[in-house]
Amino acid sequence: MSDNSLRSWAKLIQPQDLMWVVLFAVPVVKSEYGDAFEIAPLVALGVAQILEPKVPATATTQSRVFWMVLKLVLTFVLIGYGGGINSRYWPALLLPVVSAATTFDFLGTIVFTLLTCGAYLSFLSFVTQDKPVNVDLELRVVCLLVAGTVANTLATELRVQSERNRRTAEQLAEANRHIQEVERAARRSDRLAALGQLSAGLAHELRNPLGTIKASAELLQRNVSAENEVSREMAGFIASEVDRTNSLVTRFLEFARPLELQPQRAELADVIDRSIAQVERHQPRYDVTIYRNYSPDVRPFPLDAELLERVFYNLLLNAAQATPPGGEVTVKTRAIPDGVEISVIDRGLGIEPAQIENIFNPFFTTKKEGVGLGLPIVSKIVDLHGGKIAVESQPGKGSVFRVFLPATSV
Repeated sequence: MSDNSLRSWAKLIQPQDLMWVVLFAVPVVKSEYGDAFEIAPLVALGVAQILEPKVPATATTQSRVFWMVLKLVLTFVLIGYGGGINSRYWPALLLPVVSAATTFDFLGTIVFTLLTCGAYLSFLSFVTQDKPVNVDLELRVVCLLVAGTVANTLATELRVQSERNRRTAEQLAEANRHIQEVERAARRSDRLAALGQLSAGLAHELRNPLGTIKASAELLQRNVSAENEVSREMAGFIASEVDRTNSLVTRFLEFARPLELQPQRAELADVIDRSIAQVERHQPRYDVTIYRNYSPDVRPFPLDAELLERVFYNLLLNAAQATPPGGEVTVKTRAIPDGVEISVIDRGLGIEPAQIENIFNPFFTTKKEGVGLGLPIVSKIVDLHGGKIAVESQPGKGSVFRVFLPATSV
């Protein structure tokens, strides 16, 4: 037998199993009649008691009821053969009673215990003058009721404590998740700050030589003879590339420039509408329909309308670029405790799971002509408002960007 098999068997055999074997071995050895009709129910009862916690289905209430009824039937048979109302096997009734106490509430425990007592007292119908009642029935019934009540009390306390532990574990897991999110946001903010300073310094250093290059290209273009088409074309290329580089430097400066909020109470729907209008006006080539789903519960609150327009413009533009022609993009708002949630939903290409963690990092992009500063700037503005941004995406099914803003943005 392999080591894994030995370990599996070792896990199945518990110390209490050995105790049950000893407890049931004693009445088997000391059986009154010693025949199969007496020993078989004892052995079956012991096997049921040992197997009950090992069967996976015992987690359900129905299966537990099955084991209780099975043990009650086996005990009834054992008592009936072992002398009826005077049987010395009456303590075996404690097994189904205790099982009921650990499964049901107090009322259910009492009802099942009374049914068990009723089954036991039914043997009174077999009492005759030759076999009178020579035991204290009241004491036995009281013992069963006391055992059921005590076991139920202990089981109830255990269930309450287990529920507390479960809630505590969930709270700790939620707190841990929140801490991880805060740590990720802090690391992202640190990266943004460092890269912002680097971008600002680099942009300022590039501006002067770019200006010199463009001026030289324009001077060359004016002084080259009309017959030298190649030189004039090359000078034009130089000037256009300098313009493109200057535009890129400008975006770097926008990313690096410290932003100062100027919050004023405003309607969030108006801000989103202006962002939608910008997308439709500046990017008409994207053949998508943008649907609005605004909640009337969202009231005006302090926000920087100009900066948030940039947030929603970037999110809507990304959604439009990811959506196939003729597709749909939905903007949805809803009030949440202490704030508002804005969702930008597309049904486009989606984002690969490996890229989710990086999309808010500066200069990370999957677009051929992208720079990778759109979402970092979005994240920066949302952070300044005291909010947060999250994304859910499935490749091939689309993405949902959720922006959470506090109702008292500052």
